[in-house]
Amino acid sequence: MKVDEDGDRSPCSYLGKMTGSTCNTDARASSGVYWYPRPVLTVSPSWTSPGDSVTLTCSVEPPSAGWRFFWYKAVPQLSRYSYTHELLAGGTTGTEQDSYILHGQTHTAGYACRAGRGDPVSYTQYSDVEFVLSGGVNPAASLTVSPHRLQHFSTESLSLICEGNSTEWRVMKVDEDGDRSPCSYLGKMTGSTCNTDARASSGVYWCESETQSSNAANITIHSGDVILVSPVRPVTEGHSVTLGCKLRTENLLYNVDFYKNDKLIPNPVRGELLISAVTKSDEGFYKCRGRKSPQGLETLTSAESWLSVKYPEEAASSSVFLVPLVVGLVSGVLLIILLLLFLRRYRKSEASSLSRLVQASLLSL
Repeated sequence: MKVDEDGDRSPCSYLGKMTGSTCNTDARASSGVYWYPRPVLTVSPSWTSPGDSVTLTCSVEPPSAGWRFFWYKAVPQLSRYSYTHELLAGGTTGTEQDSYILHGQTHTAGYACRAGRGDPVSYTQYSDVEFVLSGGVNPAASLTVSPHRLQHFSTESLSLICEGNSTEWRVMKVDEDGDRSPCSYLGKMTGSTCNTDARASSGVYWCESETQSSNAANITIHSGDVILVSPVRPVTEGHSVTLGCKLRTENLLYNVDFYKNDKLIPNPVRGELLISAVTKSDEGFYKCRGRKSPQGLETLTSAESWLSVKYPEEAASSSVFLVPLVVGLVSGVLLIILLLLFLRRYRKSEASSLSRLVQASLLSL
C-alpha cells in the first residue's frame, strides 16, 4: 500500500504488479509512504497446563477487510536460529475467522499466521512466531536446570541441559517483553548443555530441536540477597514438596516466613515449608521472607515463583483405559443376557415341538 501527501491510498496494482509478496512498480512509483499489511499473532493463554485449549488470533495492521487467515506451526531450524512454517491441518484454504483454536495443547510450541486475499491470492508476510509455553513433562524431550530450582542469584552460573530423542538441541529464552534469544546470547552451547556463565536473565527457558520441544521453566534471576528454593517441574498431586529460603551467603536465615499469593502461611517448622500431600489447591505464587540475625530489624524477601501441580500419571493412564474397560464389561453382560434369552426361547421351542409330536402320536393310535 502507498499513501501520498494528500492522504490518498493506492495498492500495488495501481503502481505495478504484485507477485507473491513482492510489488514490482515498473517505473510507475511515485512519492509517498509505502507499507505492507503486517499480520500480528496473539496466543491466549500463553502459559498452559497440559490438555488446555489455546486460541490463536491473527490481526492485520493497518486494519482492512476481505482477508482470509492461514495458520502455521513454527519448525526450528537450528543452523540458522530461525523457523520454517508448517501449515496446520485443514488450513490450505484459510479461514474467514481471525481466530483458530488448538485443542488439547500438551507441550511448548511456536505458531505463526499470515493473511491473504484476492484471486490469485496475495499474501502478507508471516507474523512473528509466538509461543505457547507449558511446564508439563514431555516424555520425548526435557529441560533440566542445575542448580535444580527456579530462582537463582545474579552471580550464579546456570547449566540448562536438554534430553530427549534428538541429537542436536538449542536452548531458547523469551523474556517478559516477548524478546527471544538463543543460548549463544547467554553463554555457550556445548552439545546438549547451555552454560550461562552468570549471564542469565529472568525469563522462560526451554529446549528445542527440529522435531521436539521440552517443558518450559520460568526462571527468575534475583539481584537481592535471598531466593526461594522451589522445584523446576510440576509436583505430582499426592506427593510431598519442600520449599526453602536461601541467603546469597551460606549463613542461616532467621525468622523465616512463607507466603502464598501474598498471604502468610502458618508454618511451625522454621526455615522451610513442607507440604506433605500436594493438591491442586496448593498451586500459586510462593515467596519467603527472613532476617540475617535473630534480633535483626531488616527483613529480606525473595521474588515469587509459581508452584505447579500435576495429576498422577497413573491416574491419567488409568482414566484412558477406564472407558473402554467399562464399555467392554457392559457389552459382555449384555451378550450373556441375550445368550440366556436365546437358550430359554430355544428350549421352550424344543419342548413345544416335542409336545406336539407326542400328541400327534397318541391321536394316530
